[in-house]
Amino acid sequence: NNQVNLRYLKMNMSSVTFMLISYLWIGVLGSKYSRDMNEPKPTDSKNTPEFRIAKINQVWEKALRDQMQLPPVKQSELHSDLKIQEKEELQWKKLKAEGLDKDGEKEAKLRRNFNIILATYGLDGKKDTRPIETNYLKDHESKDSGTFDDPRLEKLWNKAKTSGKFSEEELKNLQREFQHHQEKIQEYNIVMDAVSRTEEIHKNVISPVEADVKTHALHEKHADLKEKMRNLNQGFERLRKISHQGFNEDSEFKEPRVIELWDMAKRANFTEDELDTLKEELSHFQTKVEKHQHYQEQLELSHQKLKHVEALGDKEHIQRNKDKYDMLSEKTREIGYKMKKHLQDLTSKITRTGLRHNEL
Repeated sequence: NNQVNLRYLKMNMSSVTFMLISYLWIGVLGSKYSRDMNEPKPTDSKNTPEFRIAKINQVWEKALRDQMQLPPVKQSELHSDLKIQEKEELQWKKLKAEGLDKDGEKEAKLRRNFNIILATYGLDGKKDTRPIETNYLKDHESKDSGTFDDPRLEKLWNKAKTSGKFSEEELKNLQREFQHHQEKIQEYNIVMDAVSRTEEIHKNVISPVEADVKTHALHEKHADLKEKMRNLNQGFERLRKISHQGFNEDSEFKEPRVIELWDMAKRANFTEDELDTLKEELSHFQTKVEKHQHYQEQLELSHQKLKHVEALGDKEHIQRNKDKYDMLSEKTREIGYKMKKHLQDLTSKITRTGLRHNEL
């Protein structure tokens, strides 16, 4: 009897164990194939990196953290520059994988461009002595305050605006040209600082192979500085001429960057047909620049309105204005990237073709 009872108990336990395992398995299958488990989970956009390259993404995240230092318009400019930098670095990685850029020339240029971006936006860890624009509209519309750091530029601007030779619209265009020239001065100072640092490193080089690479990089930077200084001198001379004589009625373009490209093209010995084609392309580019400026102004206005609404504390109005600000911010970045990429392509085209003609 005891043996029968023991056998019966074992059978019962086996049945209970089997039933428990079955229930557990059904539960797993149920959860695996349930709607909750199979509905696609929304991705958290906040955790998705803005850029694929880690160092570029770190710079962007630092800029977002330092919002008080970098205003919205400058932030969108930085985003466009970083996007171009990332695209070029990804292209370079493909070249390197194919065994190209053995001398490291392209890599050195990318590193230099990246350092220029950091310095331009005050993200290089140095105490930045350059003034950060806190209000885009003020910088582009105010004509009464001292706007320019360079004494020669400031003096020339004061003479121009009190000369009575310019209408309000012409003064606005002229101020944009002065602003563009100041940015070029700042860029020149950044490159000069980079050259000084490279020269210091060059003194401490021991390896002959490394010395050759450093010497080549140094020559490149000196050539870059020389070109920038020549452009600065030509740019200042043009501003001085306009300030004294007024705008030329027959001037083809009014945007500073387009005028600069057109002047470069005319000096580069293009054929008449090539110049006509380029003039048409520059006209399209000027439209892009104007569209970008319009969105920059709208972004700044939206930012000011958002700050005002946030101060009032109305949650519904805050969300509505934040949505509009986010949309404008995204659009400004997108247009800014396209505009800067087009500028880069045009500059490369004019420089490359100009060099080819000069060699012939």
